[in-house]
Amino acid sequence: MTRRLLAPVVIGAASVLALAGCAGGAPTATSSGAAAGDKVTVVASTDVYGSIAQAIGGDFVEVQSIITSSSQDPHEYEASAQDQLTLKNAGLVIENGGGYDAFMESLVEASGTTAPVITAVDFNHDYPGAASHDEAHADEASAAPTERADAQAEGDDHDHAEGETHAEGDGHGHIEGFNEHVWYDPHTMEDLAADIAEHLGEIAPDHAADFTANADAFVGEIAGLEDSLGQIEAKDAGAKVFVTEPVPVYLTAAAGLDNATPDEFSEAVEEGQDVPPATLLESLQLIESGDIALMIVNPQTGGAETTQVEDAAKAKNIPVIEFTETLPEGQTYISWMQSNITALSDALA
Repeated sequence: MTRRLLAPVVIGAASVLALAGCAGGAPTATSSGAAAGDKVTVVASTDVYGSIAQAIGGDFVEVQSIITSSSQDPHEYEASAQDQLTLKNAGLVIENGGGYDAFMESLVEASGTTAPVITAVDFNHDYPGAASHDEAHADEASAAPTERADAQAEGDDHDHAEGETHAEGDGHGHIEGFNEHVWYDPHTMEDLAADIAEHLGEIAPDHAADFTANADAFVGEIAGLEDSLGQIEAKDAGAKVFVTEPVPVYLTAAAGLDNATPDEFSEAVEEGQDVPPATLLESLQLIESGDIALMIVNPQTGGAETTQVEDAAKAKNIPVIEFTETLPEGQTYISWMQSNITALSDALA
């Protein structure tokens, strides 16, 4: 199984300088990251985080997302010189972390940006060693840009030399067994929204109250999502689901559903590897047993094995729905999550 990806290659430093003179499409930024019109330039690794940043920043931010298409895979994305220039002009950077969008660490290092970097996995309770929201923010707020750079040598999470490898559990490199798709975890996004508001308020203090109000409104909408998830749990708690890879597991767990997928199956698909034959057989037998109430597939990844289990589910009249990794066109984060929750509820009805 291979992930579909057509990504640009990184262009040399000379090309970056050439682009700097002709990049008319990017907003003009000051050294503080305030774009033309005094908007804060926020750069997000994916349009998922770009949407959240826009909800918090409102009219006072200019948001640019690196990954904006379902054909681009953050796991394998190779950043371009234009991406590097975008990071250089950032006032605030938002990444997922946990090995999901590792290209961002290279971009932060190569661009030389002094913008604060918010990493979503820091607010996920399952992430090994993750600080609480208040602790994470207090530590970063107390560090000047030069101190953040110096911290690299001491294992700082955000700045790593290009090509550096990470031992299991170190920094934000991939950790075996950890589900890095934390944007499907409502609680994590609540804390992330509050942290975005705090950082934006420090960068543009005249609008701090606006950012706080927007974050409060966003958290209120998250509460609405959690209410919808609670309704599923009240009706279908314990229902078994099969996921071709672990993208939606935080959301299904919040709905009280039981992930019955063999770990070896979803991990192989996640890593772009072939599913072991014994694991594939186990999965097909599980589907045939009739114990699975719902199958969730990620249309952005797939292969012969995922097609085989999907066909087996359809043959047993098991509902099959799709959850993606990037924001569908015309959706906000909240509307997208609500549509996913509605799809869960409808499929289980």
